[in-house]
Amino acid sequence: MKLEEQLNKDFFKQFKSADDLNDFLSLIQKRGIEQLLEGELDAHLGYSKNQISEVKNNRNGHTSKLIKTSFGEQEINVPRDRDASFNPMIVPKRTSMVDGIENVIVSLYAKGMSNSDIEEQIRDVYNFDISTSTISRITDRITSDITAWQNRPLDSTYFIVWMDGISFKVREGSRVVNKTIYIAIGLQKDGLKEVLGLWLGKNESASFWMSVLTDMKSRGVEDILITVTDNLKGFTDAIIAVFPESTTQICVVHQIRKAMKYVSAKDKKEFTKDMREIYTAPTKEAARAAFDSFSKKWNNKYSYAVKSWENNWENLTAFFDYPVEIRKIIYTTNLIENLNGKIRKYTKNKLSFPTDEAVIKSTYLAIREATKKWTKPILNWGIIYN
Repeated sequence: MKLEEQLNKDFFKQFKSADDLNDFLSLIQKRGIEQLLEGELDAHLGYSKNQISEVKNNRNGHTSKLIKTSFGEQEINVPRDRDASFNPMIVPKRTSMVDGIENVIVSLYAKGMSNSDIEEQIRDVYNFDISTSTISRITDRITSDITAWQNRPLDSTYFIVWMDGISFKVREGSRVVNKTIYIAIGLQKDGLKEVLGLWLGKNESASFWMSVLTDMKSRGVEDILITVTDNLKGFTDAIIAVFPESTTQICVVHQIRKAMKYVSAKDKKEFTKDMREIYTAPTKEAARAAFDSFSKKWNNKYSYAVKSWENNWENLTAFFDYPVEIRKIIYTTNLIENLNGKIRKYTKNKLSFPTDEAVIKSTYLAIREATKKWTKPILNWGIIYN
């Protein structure tokens, strides 16, 4: 009979409740950790237990340590060496938690839970207490990861880069002010998406975007074929200053929203339908003809809305220079707005952030959670690549 069948039939019969099984698994984990620690000490000393060695440093008994694991608190025996140079990786000195619990805490924080909520969740699930200050120290360790990620080298060329900002309330001295996280997503040559970075500044401005673009260039970006942005004043000029050969596309969805601000409720449905005729036209010439009809119909009533199309026409219609298969991903920032929506979902419980570092940390962790499934190229990538 196979071992698995034997275990299913006989082995688990000895456990009368879930608590019995949990106690057994806890014991297995305790012994496993202790054996791993012994193995780490063997590697540190350079010889196994009971072997004869000329190395001056050698074993020096054990010390007990109370640790927190996914099975609750456990007391383990940690091996020592004579010169006290051994610092195990699985349970480092001056720490009392194994990586599994720390990963759980970081994951809960990334999903928007407050430190006090995490404290309560850990107590309920794992049956031990952990202070909010400890939780803060654990999540603060992510800062070094953020620094490394933010300064990593980037590819020399990106086919498309979508750029947008998301605002948060952050405490600054005795006031709570609005600040913007600037986010850029790049489309790589293999069709995969990559968040290129996040930058914190005051309210969204073209001058700050200039510093973002300059930072991307300093990290190795030589060329962006197409940029997709909102119609923030001066944004296009900032892009051209840093990447002069890039095609600049203003997001049509942002343009629609901007134009609709000037339209009364009773006209919105018909007005929206007429705008759709412009950006869904088969060619740039057909789009211009649709716009002329749109202008003739609505200019007297909503001149500001019509003028907003006219003033940005070249940057609103750049996508017509490309095949139908790729147009939709060019003329909207939907991709980055979807990411912003997930960031909002993970940070909605935080009405304001105490520091700049706190908002950056939360946004970074939210991005890490939201992009875990970014493993497939954009659809019809072969056609788009050609």
